Amino acid sequence: MGLGFFASIIVGGLAGWIASKIMKADTGLLTNIILGIVGAVVLNFLLGRAGIYAQDAWLPQFVVGTAGASLLIWVYRQLKG
Repeated sequence: MGLGFFASIIVGGLAGWIASKIMKADTGLLTNIILGIVGAVVLNFLLGRAGIYAQDAWLPQFVVGTAGASLLIWVYRQLKG
């Protein structure tokens, strides 16, 4: 079922914000939300391919979103050079 639209935005925003602090990235609110949501989607996909599934609850999705957003920031930095 998932978290729902508003819960995804809240969790994504928090996850993106934490990731930007961890990675020392200077991002804004909208970018934090996008990073958190896209990061969660990407990492959930990659984990699913490995047979690992995070629960559709706030805390697991927050952790996955934070890790996924950090991964996206890292990949961006590697591509940027």
